[in-house]
Amino acid sequence: MSAVLLTGHGGFDKLEYRTDVPVPKLSKGEVLIKVGAAGINNTDINTRIGWYSKSVTTDTGEAAADGLETAEEEDASWSGVPLSFPRIQGADCCGRIVSVSEGVDEKRIGERVIVRNMLRTYVDYRPFECWTLGSECDGAFAQYTKAPAGEAYAITTDWTDAELASIPCAYSTAENMIHKAGLTSGEKVLVTGASGGVGSAAVQLAKRRGAHVIALAGASKMDRVQSIGADRVIARGDSLVTSLGHESVHVVADLTAGRQWPNLLDVLRRGGRYAVAGAIAGPIVELDVRTLYLKDLSFFGCTFQEDIVFQNLIHYIENGEIRPVVDKVYPLKDIVTAQKDFLGKNFMGKLVLTP
Repeated sequence: MSAVLLTGHGGFDKLEYRTDVPVPKLSKGEVLIKVGAAGINNTDINTRIGWYSKSVTTDTGEAAADGLETAEEEDASWSGVPLSFPRIQGADCCGRIVSVSEGVDEKRIGERVIVRNMLRTYVDYRPFECWTLGSECDGAFAQYTKAPAGEAYAITTDWTDAELASIPCAYSTAENMIHKAGLTSGEKVLVTGASGGVGSAAVQLAKRRGAHVIALAGASKMDRVQSIGADRVIARGDSLVTSLGHESVHVVADLTAGRQWPNLLDVLRRGGRYAVAGAIAGPIVELDVRTLYLKDLSFFGCTFQEDIVFQNLIHYIENGEIRPVVDKVYPLKDIVTAQKDFLGKNFMGKLVLTP
């Protein structure tokens, strides 16, 4: 089959498009999926360049083409465990089941599915543990991939494969942030990085819950962010305190961190909640601990997802409560071009690959 192999941590030269890769062999309880489409995510690039290593302190865009010399392979994956190479990346998978293993009903053959990107089967459903599709096991940057049957969710919708492939990683991350923070109707939420895959998902999902959504985005994308549900959009770089006022929002859903980070706490109300699932503007921030405890703030790190998170997404799609935001679709062989465009940030929502 055709697939893109990640041969090690580094630059684009570590992505190798091949047409002679063996089709995955199934173990008990797994299904074989013919991939229809696979979305591109920050985690693909972060993993390739070794950005998750604690030795790296820069933003995710630095050295994305050539890799990071400071990255240490021992902790360069999101889980802090060394990766095995070659690895087929791709956390987003939409496709159809073409084969099943022992213990799986053959009636599932032909089902259209999306795969939960945070796989719990392989760790026996232990709390706060999971494998990421395309990191701890091979993913969807290929013609075929495999997944646990219980985590390949059948779905009925008129969305295209590319549209469905925009969902698993970005929307589950966003839903998890909102779920953990306990966002409720009528509350004000500030979403950073609102034009990206996770950010645009968070805008929609927060609006679905009846929240008043304030989005932070680049000036050229403000109108598009507002079109997907944001009640107000603030240009990235503008002063949050000047725009919103001190202690003005109940929840912050943050994907960027970086130098602006202290301002996020300034606009949180007393008793406010801060949820974070990314640090594309830089992972090292300055915290005045007095702000944390004097304002009775709650912090939520958002990686592990309870089962209800992905199940919710299936229902939202089938009930027409959310919609996909896909900017462009590329053939799998053009993955380097697609990742370069991803890093250029001149798009809205998701970029998607098709094998």
